[in-house]
Amino acid sequence: MSTARAKPAAKKTPAVKASPVKSRSAASRPKRIAAPQPLGLQDYLQKILTSKVYDVAIETPLDEAKSLSRRLGHRVFLKREDKQPVFSFKLRGAYNKMAQLGPKALAKGVICASAGNHAQGVAMGARRLGCQATIVMPTTTPQVKIDAVRHFGGDNVQIVLFGESYSDAAGHAKALEKKQGMTFVHPFDDPDVIAGQGTVAMEILRQHAGPIDAVFVAIGGGGLISGVAAYIKAVRPEIKVIGVQMSDSDAMARSVKAGKRVTLADVGLFSDGTAVKLVGEETMRLASTLVDDFVIVNTDAVCAAIKDIYQDTRSIVEPAGALGVAAVKQYAARHGGQGKTFVAINCGANMNFDRLRFVAERAEVGEEREALLAVTIPEERGSFKRFCETVGPRSVTEFNYRISDAHQAHVFVGLSTKEKGESKKIAKAFEGQGFATVDLTHDELAKTHIRHMVGGRSPLAEGERLYSFIFPERPGALMAFLTSLPPGWNISLFHYRNQGADYGRILVGLQVPKAEVRQITPLLKKLGYAYVDESRNPVYRLFLR
Repeated sequence: MSTARAKPAAKKTPAVKASPVKSRSAASRPKRIAAPQPLGLQDYLQKILTSKVYDVAIETPLDEAKSLSRRLGHRVFLKREDKQPVFSFKLRGAYNKMAQLGPKALAKGVICASAGNHAQGVAMGARRLGCQATIVMPTTTPQVKIDAVRHFGGDNVQIVLFGESYSDAAGHAKALEKKQGMTFVHPFDDPDVIAGQGTVAMEILRQHAGPIDAVFVAIGGGGLISGVAAYIKAVRPEIKVIGVQMSDSDAMARSVKAGKRVTLADVGLFSDGTAVKLVGEETMRLASTLVDDFVIVNTDAVCAAIKDIYQDTRSIVEPAGALGVAAVKQYAARHGGQGKTFVAINCGANMNFDRLRFVAERAEVGEEREALLAVTIPEERGSFKRFCETVGPRSVTEFNYRISDAHQAHVFVGLSTKEKGESKKIAKAFEGQGFATVDLTHDELAKTHIRHMVGGRSPLAEGERLYSFIFPERPGALMAFLTSLPPGWNISLFHYRNQGADYGRILVGLQVPKAEVRQITPLLKKLGYAYVDESRNPVYRLFLR
């Protein structure tokens, strides 16, 4: 390349025309330092091939997700970066950058900003290379990642918590870098970091020699997709590289569309590993020219993907680690067909355990295997039976009801579904029975809050008795319970949520005619379900009675 540039220059200023005076003048003139040329594909290919990642990283498996493949009609492979020693691909780029530093730079120490996974890579690299590392993490970082950084870095690491996003933490880290003279190890916008991440693609193409139609890569700042795209387009340009972003953290997709880097005012924190307000200059340059398409996914889709990965691997990935699978499903549904080969990079598994409750609850909605409905039924004899008959053989996943009006009852109900869009059909069926119905399946407020808030005190609940029941969880068991109660007994409160366990739990408020009070205990025993009289429970008396 340098030889090719020299020839045109020689033609413009032939040596025979240069006078001695001009030569001395040119010699005395200060030389301009040319700006470094952007690295090309071959430059990145060489850097990836010579990356120093395997001192600490392992070559992770490329496993077929057989269950997901059968469902989608395509072969889906998972690149298991969740199996790295730090449970994330970030180790590759961080260590490669640090390994390129000289002894003087290492002696001064390194500093980075990270939501957790990059920090763990830097921490492990610092311990391996024997240098000190200061790691600035957002205050929103899950505790599991903070603890992991301490574990991997030991005495070589100092942790500083600052800001609510990566961008906030990065600004603080830059200030500390200048103040203390350390080397900043960027989590994504650095050629050596990008090259280290590119080794993921090198392994994929070595492990699967057959045709690959597309590789799906989660994007935060863009380091992983830049390295993966650079290697794939240099070696197998026919393979599509698809970037995946959260709907509330899509800085790269917006930047590429705008033709310049776009700073997001806020980012969603569910997928904290990709919560980046501003992507890198180099990563945007590479993504703009090398990435074939972008897929935007939402929280529910990611929760469903976490469940899909678990069913195929019995491993739980973090939200960022499931973005690739969520996009494969969305991409396959949009483009149709069969027999394609897709690779999704499971980029991390640093999941905060407490978040699993939320994931489990939203996974069914994300896959649209659950319909959430608000159904209004008249407070009159026989209406509840008609409601149950309309539900039919479907499994009830949730049932919330509290008596509040003398004429109408509002029921919050969840029903299992088999296909997308089925909630609309169910809503029409209830409407056909004269029940006003609102489809809440895609209502964020309903999914996040209202389902847990149905209830409260009611003046109409006079004489109410409260019972909790445990019954074997099987199709039809809930409806069998409801229809077994005497028709003269009024249900004033009902709460049920299917938790996927062998036994279901129900909370029921009953208003029983005075003449039939003595029948309560014999009848409940006859039902055969374990139960507890909660009428004197202090929580009930404080909030519901």
